[in-house]
Amino acid sequence: MSDDLVSEEDLARARQDPAFRQQLMTENLDKLLAALTKTRQERSKDPDVARQMREGVDLAVMLADRIQREDDGSGPQAA
Repeated sequence: MSDDLVSEEDLARARQDPAFRQQLMTENLDKLLAALTKTRQERSKDPDVARQMREGVDLAVMLADRIQREDDGSGPQAA
């Protein structure tokens, strides 16, 4: 898997393969957290950056919740 956006092929595989879906979500959460950390360290005063940080944090929380649900087996199961 590359550092680029998720491909349509990856999305199709993730729909069919729960282990790959878990890996994909985990890798993307890591990328998101790294980007948030880098942005935070830059300490920009730009209001757009602050808004993007809040959106990124919200997304990270949602993604982490989804990963945890799938880890404990209470999340949606692949058909």
